[in-house]
Amino acid sequence: MSKADKIFVEMCRDIIDNGWSDEGLDVRPKWEDGAPAHTIKKFGVVNRYDLSEEFPILTLRPTYLKSAIDEILWIWQKKSNNIKDLKSHIWDSWADENGSIGKAYGYQMSVKHKYKEGEFDQVDRVLFDLKNNPQSRRIMTNIYVHQDLSEMNLYPCAYSMTFNVTGKKLNAILNQRSQDTLTANSWNVCQYAALVHMFAQVSGLEVGEFVHVIADAHIYDRHIPLVEELIKREQFDAPKLIINKDIKNFYDFTPDDFVLENYKAGEQIKNIPVAI
Repeated sequence: MSKADKIFVEMCRDIIDNGWSDEGLDVRPKWEDGAPAHTIKKFGVVNRYDLSEEFPILTLRPTYLKSAIDEILWIWQKKSNNIKDLKSHIWDSWADENGSIGKAYGYQMSVKHKYKEGEFDQVDRVLFDLKNNPQSRRIMTNIYVHQDLSEMNLYPCAYSMTFNVTGKKLNAILNQRSQDTLTANSWNVCQYAALVHMFAQVSGLEVGEFVHVIADAHIYDRHIPLVEELIKREQFDAPKLIINKDIKNFYDFTPDDFVLENYKAGEQIKNIPVAI
């Protein structure tokens, strides 16, 4: 059985059974009909995935890996803040008439900073250190830049990655301030796990542990019945992730370089209401 399924089910069960509800309070998110979108949440959820054992994708329902990877490459490889550079439409609600989401996500990855070794943006600094100074305890990124928040159409949710090399294994921590568990959990886990795989491959390392820290892990009120049904479903074995081993440069990766072998999953949940 997929360990990602086990972790997801236990997290959702804990949120529903032991979480805190903001019902009755004034909340920012609204449903399409204008009703307040309340949540039940747990603070400080920490999930650990050993990427050397399996790729952490849900089998309870499908996760579209190529689309998830396209988004992570949009941020980390293209360093774009324009939805015209992205195939999916999940960011459309936050884009302006020109397609820009402001100084958010990929924009922050493109900003160059001065270091002793030269001038790098955050992505190139990580790649430089993994190859030249892998024992550093300072290999990290952060896109929650307070001075630019007023010019971001959406504050970053997944905002910081910390990389750590132990022996020949690349480990990583993703810090996320907030997560809509039903719609985003597997998506975020898959895309950042794939990012660790990419960085490990181009740095001559093996994948190790991926730790996902979520400050506010929540389930929206209208999602609770969907989650209850989802976590009762049959679970299947995790698929095998096949990556094009010919890629030696991070900037050469495309979504087509990733294939899931023997991926079996339950039916997709359609028409999930999304709070904005």
